[in-house]
Amino acid sequence: MPVLYSQPDSGNCYKPRLLMAKLAMPFEHISISSTDGSTRKPEFMAKNPNGKVPLLELDDGRFLAESNAILLHLAEGSRFVPEDSYERALMYQWLFFEQYTHEPNIAVRRALLVYPERAKDATPERLAATLEGGNKALLVMENQLQKTPYFTGSNISVADIALYAYTHEANRGGYDLSAYPSVVKWLSRVAGDEGHVPITWLPG
Repeated sequence: MPVLYSQPDSGNCYKPRLLMAKLAMPFEHISISSTDGSTRKPEFMAKNPNGKVPLLELDDGRFLAESNAILLHLAEGSRFVPEDSYERALMYQWLFFEQYTHEPNIAVRRALLVYPERAKDATPERLAATLEGGNKALLVMENQLQKTPYFTGSNISVADIALYAYTHEANRGGYDLSAYPSVVKWLSRVAGDEGHVPITWLPG
């Protein structure tokens, strides 16, 4: 059985938990937090020298880090990876968008406002910059979701799982999702998909 090391309230860690729930894939969960220094301890750094979660330990003892890489590995051969080569490329496109445009704004602003230890970094300038950047990302998503129900077309994919994780928590970062009605409808579609679990869900 694979083992997932993850922080229960982290959106990046929610991604693989959500996917494994939708795939009905059993796994062991080990809670570990980046907020208390646990991911920087030698025993964890031996598993992931980058000192971050999520981290997946495979049945054979190998490790895989980075949330979107974990998603792609777990979803291989499932309904969450399009068969069409162009749609697969679109899935990768949106995964890169999530990491380079969406996450640095929406996830970071949420962290600045939610975690007390990040409060010192929540300067007015940074809050304003991440609010602007996050709204730009949401507008890009809104424009796509006005055309297609999911990011690669008619079917849910790993891209939707990745973008759902922090988008559904965007209100905690001070974003007004009512300005993006297609995004709101998409959030409902993902939540209505088979096997869905909330961010607070842990196995066992």
